[in-house]
Amino acid sequence: MKYLVMVQGTQADYDAMRGRASAHSPAWSAQELQAMFAYMGAINDDLSETGEFVDGQGLAEPAQTRHVTLDDDGKAVITDGPYSETKELLAGYWVLECESLERVTEIAERVARCPQPAGAPDYPVVIRPIMDGSGDI
Repeated sequence: MKYLVMVQGTQADYDAMRGRASAHSPAWSAQELQAMFAYMGAINDDLSETGEFVDGQGLAEPAQTRHVTLDDDGKAVITDGPYSETKELLAGYWVLECESLERVTEIAERVARCPQPAGAPDYPVVIRPIMDGSGDI
């Protein structure tokens, strides 16, 4: 079965990774950032070797996000970022092909152990099964 594994973040987190601390998140050092990239790269390499990796990407910061809704007249209402520093958004994802929910949960636990600076916020790693289109709800 395929699963979507998601990590979350805020604009403040992206700013912190650029060395700008806030009340929400301490600034990341270059070494801490490299450790995070190396850790995530190792996960990707391992999942590629096991054949479980389908796709995975980090996403651009919330400041580059755009929300598109419709008003009462059916006209588009477009809202640009940035958004509130405490508003969590999808920061990155993996699409994985795993034999069980238990296996993908093991992978999510590994993702949750990603190194980060002391005091950085912890977000849950979210797992969502991907429906196969056969009407499974």
